[in-house]
This record gives sequence, C-alpha cells and structure tokens, in this order.
Amino acid sequence: MQTDPRGPRLAAALSAFVLTVVLYTGSCPLLAAQTLVFALGAFGGLRLAPYVRLFQVLVLPRLAPPSETEDDRTLRFDQGVLMVFATVGALGYCSEVTWLGVLAGAAALTAALGNAAFGYCVGCRLYPLVRRAQGRLTAGA
Repeated sequence: MQTDPRGPRLAAALSAFVLTVVLYTGSCPLLAAQTLVFALGAFGGLRLAPYVRLFQVLVLPRLAPPSETEDDRTLRFDQGVLMVFATVGALGYCSEVTWLGVLAGAAALTAALGNAAFGYCVGCRLYPLVRRAQGRLTAGA
C-alpha cells in the first residue's frame, strides 16, 4: 500500500520534539509513551500511528494531493527500528542506567530528525537489505 510521505515526516518531527524533551528531562515515562507510539505504527500500521492520524485528520484535508507516495511497509519497518531504540532507551532510564537511555534516545532522535528535516528514513534504507538477507536465508535453507 502506498502512503503520503508528508504524514510520516510530520510524525518524525513530533517524535523528534518528544525525544528532545526526553533527553533534556531523562523522563522514563515519556520515552515509554513514545515507544508505544512507535509500536502502534510498526505493528498496527500507519493507520494506527497517532501522529500520522493527526496529520490525516487535521493537515491532509488542507493540502493538495501528494506528488509522490511511499511504500508503507518501509515506513512501518522504520517505526519498528525507532521502537527498538526507544525501548532500549526507556529500559536504560527506568533502570537508572542513564548513559544507555541517553545513547539510545539520541540514536532515535537522530533518525527522527533525519526523516523530519531531510526526508532520510533509516528504516526505509534498511528494509531492502533485510528483505534481501531474508531471501538468502530462505534460499540457503
């Protein structure tokens, strides 16, 4: 299924804001909440991703149709990658291993900012590599 890439870019900007607040405050509950946001996008699809839904309801009706679309499988994979970083970060903050929370939170923030500011989607770049590796593993079994 194809999707308007402007929704995920807005979601990345909102995620980057939340992750910045997390890094500033060291808030385990806030990072856990952001992890849930990523999980909804990864496992439920972009139709359940809260920030993308916000875009679809409040912003999209005011915009012209997109000039291009993206495969939502890559965007879901990206949400999964960010969910992993956020999970590790939340575990770090919640278990008072602050350096782990900062490191994983900063990695998630970097990926979210790259998507929001430059349209560079880390998970979208990794998805074809993972699919290719899966094909080789299946063929070799």
